[in-house]
Amino acid sequence: MTTERPLTTRHMRHTLARAGGGRERTSLVAESLDAIEKGSHSFSTASKLFDRTTRERAWLLYAWCRRCDDIADNQDKGGPLGAQGDLKSAEDRVQAIRVLTRRAFEQQPTADPAFDGFGLVADECGLTMEMAGDVIGGFGMDATGWRPRTESDMLRYCYHVAGAVGIMMAKIMGVPESDGETLDRACDLGIAFQIANIARDIVEDADGGRCYLPAEWLAEKGLDTGEHALEENRFILASLMPRLVAMMEKYEAAAKLGTRQLAFRQRWAILSAARIYGAIGRKVLNRGQLAWDRRVVVPRHEKLGHVTAAFFEAMANSPSGPKEPILWSRHDYRPVAGW
Repeated sequence: MTTERPLTTRHMRHTLARAGGGRERTSLVAESLDAIEKGSHSFSTASKLFDRTTRERAWLLYAWCRRCDDIADNQDKGGPLGAQGDLKSAEDRVQAIRVLTRRAFEQQPTADPAFDGFGLVADECGLTMEMAGDVIGGFGMDATGWRPRTESDMLRYCYHVAGAVGIMMAKIMGVPESDGETLDRACDLGIAFQIANIARDIVEDADGGRCYLPAEWLAEKGLDTGEHALEENRFILASLMPRLVAMMEKYEAAAKLGTRQLAFRQRWAILSAARIYGAIGRKVLNRGQLAWDRRVVVPRHEKLGHVTAAFFEAMANSPSGPKEPILWSRHDYRPVAGW
């Protein structure tokens, strides 16, 4: 008579922990470069000004952000929003992001080069699951159909989807945790970038059922959320842009103060990105009610002009900062509990 023997661990294959999920670094970097060149022409241009190590790490971080965004919004490389399904399906997508990200931190293969690459750069630069969780929190906000009621709500969202990424970028550039001032300013740059995106994408977001302008701002102009982007309301909508772009410029100016502590090529790249994204917001402002008739872009020759101007700005290394005192820090925007 034979007895079935229980399955023991010696019969199970264990995957060895290895940053990058066992993939070669060169292939992960190549995949991430493809992601940034297709997903963000503006940041792609600026990133190439970094030294090689920082440049590759920035690409790896961007690829994870892009992939998370695509999963959360059911889209491809930042294209049109896909079918969102019900609330549970949206929350399931965000949960999938959490699971894959945690597995990447555990140095296990994820079957997705963007997550494997993020695990690699996290290992190289000391990024933490808490940092990544702050970014994932922004996707959770979108998944539940969240909309900002106040200006503070909007800024908190900007922190989660972009300010927290700015902090990770600073870590990639070697900024230590003890340098809270520079980390705060890195957060400011991400917030400035996201405000520029909000200004540019108001109509596109409305078509996808989203609105990132504070409901209180809209109410002041007699606009209802959901109808604010209709063509007949564009003139009134444009009257909010001076306020929005002024906020962007405040955070942009504050962010530049943080570049003083960076190496020259890092400073040049960051100042170039700040100028290019700032130009997006200012183009929206200058176009008035026509700002959303076609997507605002910064053409290549203008990007080169911003890169050149940023070179001299980086050489001088004497940013003036915003006109008003800086009374905020990155801690004012985090965390959103439950995301």
